[in-house]
Amino acid sequence: MRQTWRLLWQTAVLAAVAWLADVAARALDLPIPGNVLGIIALFLLLCAGIVRESWISEAASFLLRHLVFFFVPVAVGLMNWGEVFYEYGWVLLAAIVGSTALPLLVTGWLAEALRPRAEKEKTQCS
Repeated sequence: MRQTWRLLWQTAVLAAVAWLADVAARALDLPIPGNVLGIIALFLLLCAGIVRESWISEAASFLLRHLVFFFVPVAVGLMNWGEVFYEYGWVLLAAIVGSTALPLLVTGWLAEALRPRAEKEKTQCS
């Protein structure tokens, strides 16, 4: 019973952060969604030590373990779009592959460009 209450309390903390971030995003008319703002806020709260990891770890683990259930309605909804996928499938596939590959390539290039010169020379000599 104690674990159930702890899980509920931790879920309430996560929900409160998400709700407050959504309210802030709407009130300030920010061009960023409330859920993204909530993740950033939670990260900053954790980094600042205002919220401890132990206060939310069980609820976060539970929600991550059951994340697939949140996507079931989306998957069922996509079944209504079969005609669109049939007609524009290659375009959608190209967009998915491109939007996956481009950030990977840019990140790799940026990491290589920002790596210190001495480290580059040490790697090349090995």
